[in-house]
Amino acid sequence: MTAPQMTLVAFLQAQNCSNLVASWRHPDTELGYGTPAYYQNIARTLERGKFQMAFFDDRLAMPDRYGDDHRDTVEHGVRAVKLDPISVVTAMGLATERLGLGATYSTTYYEPFHVARVFATLDLLTQGRVAWNVVTSLNNSEAANFGAQEHLAHDLRYERADEFLEVVLGHWDTWQEGAVLHDKANGRFADASRVRRLDHSGKWFKSRGPFTVPRSAQGHPVLIQAGQSGRGSEFAARWGELVFVIYPNIDVARRSYADFKRKVAAHGRDPAQVKVAPAVYVIAAESRAEAEDKKAAIDALVKPVDGLALLSEVLNFDFATKRPDEPFTDEELGSITGLRAILDRVIAQSGLARPTLADFLRFSGRGTTDELATFVGSKTDVADQMEQWFRTGACDGFVLAATSMPGSYEDFVRLVVPELQRRGVFHHDYEGSTLRDNLGLARPAAGDWKHLYR
Repeated sequence: MTAPQMTLVAFLQAQNCSNLVASWRHPDTELGYGTPAYYQNIARTLERGKFQMAFFDDRLAMPDRYGDDHRDTVEHGVRAVKLDPISVVTAMGLATERLGLGATYSTTYYEPFHVARVFATLDLLTQGRVAWNVVTSLNNSEAANFGAQEHLAHDLRYERADEFLEVVLGHWDTWQEGAVLHDKANGRFADASRVRRLDHSGKWFKSRGPFTVPRSAQGHPVLIQAGQSGRGSEFAARWGELVFVIYPNIDVARRSYADFKRKVAAHGRDPAQVKVAPAVYVIAAESRAEAEDKKAAIDALVKPVDGLALLSEVLNFDFATKRPDEPFTDEELGSITGLRAILDRVIAQSGLARPTLADFLRFSGRGTTDELATFVGSKTDVADQMEQWFRTGACDGFVLAATSMPGSYEDFVRLVVPELQRRGVFHHDYEGSTLRDNLGLARPAAGDWKHLYR
């Protein structure tokens, strides 16, 4: 039996910086984010390193909740440019043959048929290499861009998202295996008895069909999810096939990983068919001292506005209204409708029921490398840490964020990947042609989700 192999995913942004806002200020970062060559170069690097996938996070608004103004965001480049991720992954797909490609699309502001068709089309064109990162959107700025006055409450977003997934998967199922015939001799393009309409009518959506895209080589796109709050975690356990998480350290990771796998089993699913991958920063160099110097230089680029703007965005609360040492009131904490996992983390790690703005900055690490677990050192140092997490029940792999672009990925592929391969914890080559092949996920038959996700 082959030993378990870790999953490696690149955590990308179709914007002027990586997940770390300060990355665009780094002297080695290339600023070609508006060109296809920039993303295609990253894609080729990742494929050379045998990464299973690159996926793009996204928001549907600039981070302008801080001070209810976009000026600081624009002036300081706080994720000010946001391109549509589907266009970007399409360009990357044209430059690669095996690398999986994931993109974020919202269940809050898009329509199910549109999302189903966009991802099914790209999955067909890439011969089964696509994943959809399912999100519920976060804040009032996104609402305003789509003509709404305010954002839906946290649990309502997930209720809507549950039905959204049922509609999308329902459409993806409507072309059964073997429906397409291409029988020129008899003039039969497809077997109409194997294509049906969805005719969905629910609380949130009505969608008729029939769907217009046949099934791909991997059945349908892989589903990525990142819910870590109570309701979000249940959503991820029900639907997610690759679950992206933030674990601050290995002890929290082991406990949270085991708890989440139990939730997956409680939904009648096989926990081995759900990959859990924490986001991490990796700063690798020829020696530990050189890597530590690199980290110090990266940390020196961070500005206070980075964290303030990103916290305001992700929690849907204007942090400009609070003094650094002023505790949040119960009413203010109750009004937070954004990413509850960050609020939960700050309260848990600070030990305070009413944290201050300074506590939010410190314990969230937002805008700094402290937001994620960070592996710093030589190839041996980094591989030691990754192997420890992987072998001791803390994760199934990692989602790697970059501190400079594309240098972080080039360093990792050159230094760390060969060391992980030497240790037998990361594959030497792709297992197959589809993303599911390379993630070790089963190819779903039409209708599988109806009993797996109930």
